[in-house]
Parts: sequence; structure tokens; C-alpha cells
Amino acid sequence: MELNRIKHIFVQKTALLSIVHAAVDLCCAALFFSVLQGKELWLGMVLYNACAFLFQLPMGVLADKLNRNMLFAATGCALVALAFGLRSVPILAMVVAGLGNGAFHVGGGIEVLNGSETKAGPLGVFVSPGAIGLYFGRVFSVEMLSLPWLLPAILLLLGGAILFLGKTEFRDGSNNAPLSFDMPKGGLLLLLLLFLVVALRSFMGTTEAFSTDDLLSRMHPEWTGLIPVLCLACGKAAGGFAADRLRPIPTAIVSLGLSALFLFFPLHPVLALIALFLFNMSMPLTLFASARLLKRAKGTAFGLLTAALFMGIVPYFLGLSVPASNVLYGALAAVSGALLVIGLRKAK
Repeated sequence: MELNRIKHIFVQKTALLSIVHAAVDLCCAALFFSVLQGKELWLGMVLYNACAFLFQLPMGVLADKLNRNMLFAATGCALVALAFGLRSVPILAMVVAGLGNGAFHVGGGIEVLNGSETKAGPLGVFVSPGAIGLYFGRVFSVEMLSLPWLLPAILLLLGGAILFLGKTEFRDGSNNAPLSFDMPKGGLLLLLLLFLVVALRSFMGTTEAFSTDDLLSRMHPEWTGLIPVLCLACGKAAGGFAADRLRPIPTAIVSLGLSALFLFFPLHPVLALIALFLFNMSMPLTLFASARLLKRAKGTAFGLLTAALFMGIVPYFLGLSVPASNVLYGALAAVSGALLVIGLRKAK
């Protein structure tokens, strides 16, 4: 009976944290696209992404040590809500929103990882809604901010719900292991491989590898951007469940192998959507493997790979571009698959 109660609470936490993930990213996108313009755009974009992704590494170490995951996640919601009150100073608002976004991801990520030591499915559910939130936050940024109090109020309510579900941690702490960076032999090299996989996936997201506008504009003009976003989000969720069902290594081989094949030979634009779905199946696999390597520092593992996301978009920030090449895109997907398989094999 006690085990069933624990499982039920974990399902509740995962569901709530996944919903809040979409809400946090939606609010950050709405704020970003409504307050930044002109010369502030580039600086605000870099600072926001640095705070939201690069700073998750030190925040992950702190969260591992504090052992208050749900409080950490709720604090992230409060910071994003606070950022709306700083709209008159856009750069400061972006910094605060980015820190809040990172804090929520770290706290929520550790909590989900703690509750699913041997399963990647819940992790896939947690990470998948963010892309949907970003999409709707960008599309409806002006309309959403016509009621400037609405979004921060929703975030504060959701943060309160997180605190309610995590109320026992105020007495007993979260379920974090005592902080330790000990790893199996060769673990540092394996973390580097996983870091490169995530950086490559992030970099691919800034290229034309998954351009499907021509076909989609003929199919559903008003929803052109949403279909790729759904493929991306569903791919992340499917990757976790597929890994639990088929094991992580076969999932990595099949998903990234087929993705590389479809990128090499884009016979039809729909294949780009399938490649996008398959390519993003690797996200929960990399996070799961890194947490297996750093079992006593899951927040650190989570933050390390989100820092890799930032490194992957640095070329975009610098205005560097690569020639549009199906061969290059397919090769990058194949290299990602090879690195991930090596990392997963050793992480076992």
C-alpha cells in the first residue's frame, strides 16, 4: 500500500511539473518577444539563454546540496513571475526570467530523476512540453501581455501547487543522495561524449536540417510552425518510453540511424518531420545516461547537459552559419548516434 501511495505521488508530481514546464517556457517566450527589440534583442537573447541554460550547471550543484527540489522549482516560477514586473528594464527582466527558468528545470528535473531511477519515460514526459510552451508564448506574446498580471499570477499559483505537493520535503528534505561527484572509471570521458551529443543536437536545431515550410504552408498555413514543434515534443516523450520498452541502446541506434538516413536522402518534405521526431528521441536518453553516471549529483548531470544546449547555439549567436547540406546534416546525426551509443554502453 505504501509503495502504491509513493508511485501515485510521483505520477502527480511528474504531471504537475510537466504542465508547469510548458507554462514557464510559455511565459518566458511571451516576455522575451514582447519586451525586446532593436539593439537590445541580441544582448537580451544571449543573456537569457546563458542564464536559462549555461547557469543550470552551478544551480544543479546547489540544488543537489540543498536537497529541496520542489522548493527550488517553485522558486524558479516565482523568479519568472517577478521578471514581468521588471519589463521596464528589459535586459534585467531577461536575466531574472532566465535564472527562474533554469531553477525550475533543475529542481523539477532532479525530482523526476529521483522518482524514476531505472526508467526514462517520466523524464521524457517532463522535458517534452517545453517546446509547445515556447511556441504558444511566441505566437501569442502580444495578446498574452495585454493582461500583464495574468501570466505571473498563473505562475505563482502553479508554484504554490508545486510547494503543496512537495510539502513533506520541508521536514524531511528531498530524496537526493549525499552530494558526490564520484563516477565509474572513465566516467568523465563518457560525460564528455554525452555533452557533445547534446551540443550537436542543439546546433542542428539552428540549421536548415528540419526545414519543412514549403510543404506545411500548403497543408495548414495557419499552423505551419506548430506541426514541427509537436514532432519535436512528441519525439522527446517517445524516446523515454521507447528506451524503457526496447532498452536505451537499441532506441538510440534506430532513432538516430533512421534520422540520419532521412536527412541524407530527403525524398519528401514529410521525411524531415519524421527525422525531427526521431532525432529528438535522444534527449531523455542523454539525460538518463548522465544521471546514471552521476548518481549522487543528478542536478549537476542535468545542468551539465543544459550547458551543452547553450554551447550548441553559440555559433548562431555569433552569426556563423554552415552550408545547407543534406550530407552534412545526415553525418552529424550519425555522429550523434555513435557518440550516444558509446556513452550508453559504458553508462550501463
